[in-house]
Amino acid sequence: MSETNQGMDVGYVAKLACIDLTEEETQLFQGQLDQVLHYVEQLNEPDVSAVEPTAHAIPVFNVFRKDELGASLDHDAVIKNAPSATDGQIRVPKIIDQ
Repeated sequence: MSETNQGMDVGYVAKLACIDLTEEETQLFQGQLDQVLHYVEQLNEPDVSAVEPTAHAIPVFNVFRKDELGASLDHDAVIKNAPSATDGQIRVPKIIDQ
């Protein structure tokens, strides 16, 4: 951040947000903002040129099993095990989310 813009950032944002700040609050918040920006600038210091860009920190592979035909549950056994059933279908309580 350049010296000419210091002190104007917090004041400018406060004006956009329609927040009235005292001079002391502006200086306090500007100091805090400068500390945050200084910390963020430190993220540019490490040499990451040899690091390959990735979407995940560790390799991620598809963990799903192969989609194969197999035995299924018996319909009649499922209906018998359901708390409530009508005409071969499982009944569930009505849920209305408002």
